[in-house]
Amino acid sequence: MNRKARRRAAKQAGSALSPAAGDSPFQAAKADDVYAAAISHYRKGEFVQAENLCRLALSRDPHHLRSLVLLGDIVQQSGRNKLAVKLLSQALELDRTDATAHDNIAIAYQALGRIDEAVAHFSHAMALGLRDPEMLVKQSAAVTAPMRRLAAAWPRQVPLGELLGTDGARAMAREAMLLALLQSKVVHDLELERLLTAIRRGLLQQVIDDPTQHVDGDCLALFCALAQQCFLNEYVFALSDVELAQRLRVHDRIVTALKAGTEIAALDLIVTASYLPLHKLPGASSLLARSWPDAIARLLTQQIREPLEEESDRREIPALTPIDDTVSLQVRDQYDESPHPRWTAVPQIEPTTVVNYLRDRLNIVPIAWPQTTVGVDILIAGCGTGSHSIDSALRFTKARILAIDISRTSLAYARRKSRALGLNNVEYSQADILKLASLGRRFDVIESVGVLHHLADPAAGWRVLLSLLRPHGLMLVGLYSATARQSLAAARAFIAKRGYRATADDIRACRQDLIQRVGMPPFRDFSSTSGCRDLLFNVMEHQFTIPQIKEFLDANGLTFLGFSQLPPHVLRQFQQQFPDTDSRRDLGSWHVFEQANPLTFGNMYFFWVQKNDAS
Repeated sequence: MNRKARRRAAKQAGSALSPAAGDSPFQAAKADDVYAAAISHYRKGEFVQAENLCRLALSRDPHHLRSLVLLGDIVQQSGRNKLAVKLLSQALELDRTDATAHDNIAIAYQALGRIDEAVAHFSHAMALGLRDPEMLVKQSAAVTAPMRRLAAAWPRQVPLGELLGTDGARAMAREAMLLALLQSKVVHDLELERLLTAIRRGLLQQVIDDPTQHVDGDCLALFCALAQQCFLNEYVFALSDVELAQRLRVHDRIVTALKAGTEIAALDLIVTASYLPLHKLPGASSLLARSWPDAIARLLTQQIREPLEEESDRREIPALTPIDDTVSLQVRDQYDESPHPRWTAVPQIEPTTVVNYLRDRLNIVPIAWPQTTVGVDILIAGCGTGSHSIDSALRFTKARILAIDISRTSLAYARRKSRALGLNNVEYSQADILKLASLGRRFDVIESVGVLHHLADPAAGWRVLLSLLRPHGLMLVGLYSATARQSLAAARAFIAKRGYRATADDIRACRQDLIQRVGMPPFRDFSSTSGCRDLLFNVMEHQFTIPQIKEFLDANGLTFLGFSQLPPHVLRQFQQQFPDTDSRRDLGSWHVFEQANPLTFGNMYFFWVQKNDAS
């Protein structure tokens, strides 16, 4: 059932909700069994029975997480939002990684008018993998109404007042999931992108027409969130010549005011931040000393305070190896200019050990490997902007982690995010994987995801990493799938024919051409400037097949442990086709499966291997 259907059913059932009946046939059942019955009733829309059974399960076990989450969902759907907050808060105390609990408590907070708390929990839910938040956002009337107006007027450009309608900006600003989406992740939805582009264009025109216009706090929050989204996607939205000229006029007003120390209109600042990172303004740091509403203060933190902090970090990051290989230098320059991805939301991760993690994810217990992470050394070879290294540092809290990358700009982003989280088990250094043999250190685990395929010789780089791996050490590898990336062929042929270059202006123009002429490629990286450059304009890219991976593993004494990050439905489908219990660790079976299902691995193979020899 979708949200609307659940809400209608809950309203119909709300008056009949009552405590658990004493004569329940589940009176002697365990909490898990009672919950199983509750979820069955819930899925049928039988909310009375579901609530009663949840309460009964909690009487058996007050800390039964799934019953708390389901009960919180039910009472929220019936409008008892304060009780929902209480129940779901208890659930999150037991497991802060429950995306459903974050999602439902955010809905309850929004209904109570506590927007900031709702935004925070929606952000957590998205970081934990809430499915398709763009679709959920588009179900809101506050969003669908302006989308319809925009579609009806296309290709005419719609003034902001006409686009949003009466009270439209305030209504959108009260949609906490929309604000969370704009502030915490790059939007990957063409309809939403067109709407946001139109709002940005209309706001710019409004500022040009009336520079002194005042906006209330709600509207300010919405427009600031839009500016934050533009920063996250690195200003990838379509930009007309008229907008460019108008943007320069507003930019010049701010520069003049900064030089004179005079007042700067809030909308001028927001509009400029929607087209250009504020830290690029001359004297931008002086803006931090002024008093601003909370929404603008958050915007200034994102676009001035944090970039300045990263610039300081960039100068302090040590270099472990020289970088002089021609391809390595080109790759370094690309990611210094376009660090990728620019991420914000930090997932809630429960600490564990490497062995427990592999057992839970892959049902594998590595042979002859330490049973604890105390003293374990982990190398993240190619950490980029830090989402991977921080994920590992949060998950394996007792491990010592060295995270390296070829780009100082990416490392500075990672270092700032790690410091903000108070992580002290990860260090960052610049290095070229091809030169790491001189490092003089060895590791129990090496993780290299999305990196080897950008080397001039991926096999040589992989062998260097293996030389740093201790006997029976573990390695997580991520390599591009040649099968999955066949879908990029048409886009790349189009780019070559048109002669587009890897510049921000050309990438922006190229995206619009691809959207209109070729269709939007099915990759999320297409939705940001650095992502699009990484996807379609990379200076070096190799692609792999499963037989090629198997050949390398066999030649280098590695045991394949299994693929990770595969959706449950893919695993079920594979198991139906290959029911043998060991088939999930058979690369031949996976190759057959991928040939029949080319998008099995999405963009990339993620897999674990173990070193066989004792050298």
